[in-house]
Amino acid sequence: MVLDKSPKLDRVFHALSHPARRAILRRLTDREQNLSELSAPLRMSFPAASKHIRVLERAQLVRRRVVGRNHLCRIEGKPLAEASAWLEGYRQVWEENFQRLDTLLEELKAQDTEPGVHASKRKRQ
Repeated sequence: MVLDKSPKLDRVFHALSHPARRAILRRLTDREQNLSELSAPLRMSFPAASKHIRVLERAQLVRRRVVGRNHLCRIEGKPLAEASAWLEGYRQVWEENFQRLDTLLEELKAQDTEPGVHASKRKRQ
């Protein structure tokens, strides 16, 4: 499991915190694209898109290669997998908590339906 105090994890979540960067990642799931293709639907300038790409590169979520004047970008899955693994640890904890709560609620419901025990008596106990 990835540690809570991981600079790498911090960079990934920082990169994912901006909607434009998430949109860029979503667009890169289909295929490698150049900066112009990535910036056009977001209605941002080439320099603005380039700044967002640099943030994604620092987080190692995107790899850029230069071919002539084209800056081609592609998504890198490993950092997303590590962030997902970190989140999965918390999902499991919450799943266990919900399971315990369900069990407790079922026990309380069973007590309410026990013959000969009235709700008013249980409240006084």
